[in-house]
Amino acid sequence: MISVASKIKRLVLFIGDIIILYFSLWLTLFLRFQKAVDNETWAKHWLPFSLVFLLWIVIFFINKLYDLETARNNFRFYALMIKNIIWCAMIGFAFFYITTTGITPKTILVLDIIIFGTLIIAWRRFFNTIIVNKKFLEKALIIGLSEESLNLAREINNKPQMGIKVAAIFKSKDNSTPPPDTPLSDNGEKLEFLEGEEKLEKFINDNKIRIIIIANSQEYRPEVISQLYKLLSQKITIWDFSKFAEQFTGKILINTIGQLWFLENIKEANKRIYETQKRVADFVLSLIMLFISIPFLPIIYFTIRATSEGPGFFMQQRTGKNGKKFMAVKFRTMVVEAEKNGPQWAQKNDPRVTRIGRFLRKSRIDEIPQLVNILRGEMSFIGPRPERPEFIEKLKEVIPFYETRLLVKPGLTGWAQINFPYGASEKDAWEKLQYDLYYIKNRSLVLDISIILKTVKTVLTGGGQ
Repeated sequence: MISVASKIKRLVLFIGDIIILYFSLWLTLFLRFQKAVDNETWAKHWLPFSLVFLLWIVIFFINKLYDLETARNNFRFYALMIKNIIWCAMIGFAFFYITTTGITPKTILVLDIIIFGTLIIAWRRFFNTIIVNKKFLEKALIIGLSEESLNLAREINNKPQMGIKVAAIFKSKDNSTPPPDTPLSDNGEKLEFLEGEEKLEKFINDNKIRIIIIANSQEYRPEVISQLYKLLSQKITIWDFSKFAEQFTGKILINTIGQLWFLENIKEANKRIYETQKRVADFVLSLIMLFISIPFLPIIYFTIRATSEGPGFFMQQRTGKNGKKFMAVKFRTMVVEAEKNGPQWAQKNDPRVTRIGRFLRKSRIDEIPQLVNILRGEMSFIGPRPERPEFIEKLKEVIPFYETRLLVKPGLTGWAQINFPYGASEKDAWEKLQYDLYYIKNRSLVLDISIILKTVKTVLTGGGQ
């Protein structure tokens, strides 16, 4: 199973980080006191530093340093590592400054951060190199040539750190889809395209294929099934295309499913306990956050009024669970009469956004009033983006199953929001729906907590719109 292999790799990564954290502390104490670290010295430091380390691990998680997608030895990865080490340093100094732990390890903390930063980068570089080694890559064969299978092959081969490499795509003789002329990976390595059922078994054995992904129903020919049947005794995992794509990409590919998929996978009756727990959490958290934010609301309101003409609040109709309409309330971030020519998508760097509105959007402060919608049960903290009825009616006509996102309450943040940049077109809506379907199928408290933690990064880095 691809998910099991990924979990093992992430576990190894996590354990390695923990070892680095405590070895760095031990080495720091050794260098600081120029002698072997005795039990008394270790006992004095390990507990307060353990609390700091816990915060550092959370920072790593928020910034997706335990997602295998980021495990690449490139500039982007090392820039992210350095940024996280800086964050860790700031949190470490803040922790020892505001708490009374009995120690004030200024020199020790600085030395520990330097040692930890050096070792963690070296460890991550080693890990990133090992997991993309050809010896650790399982070869996969996709049966069925189509646009979807080509896109998946491209995505797999551009992420070797996930441990899989597509060696070839098989097409039946009556499949009219032409193979592409361009490589399906960033490294320029071309893919092999097979044709002819008689070559299938030999190719699988000769190339030591360990994963077979069946991508197209027209490839379920008796000859193909017969060839695959002969391989039952071998250690080969055979995947349905949509299930494999779900686990690998974190989304449900719309073009690969039909109504039967929803009947088999969307089981709302099994989510009753979860939905009750989620509603209780939504109510309690929104009440607490509203209480905390009350002193700041008048300041934000009058700042908006003072910097642009118009009201401080903005209300707009949105569509909620099961198509029920409600009025979403936010702080106004656009100029008055922003839609005098009719409803339109909000764009990135939208010229209709006011100067203070741009800050409110990036910091997500404009969404604080929507805590009232959560309190009233119209929204949740986690869910698909609340969309306008005008856009939903239009998108339902061009995107299959678009109305299924209304099976759950819309949210302030969600799986689609943290995995896909701000969308402002039908194409973007199609892509985000695929992430929404993944969330609707797999939603749980653990997934919700993961989404909330990763949303923190968006807020801190100003990634909102």
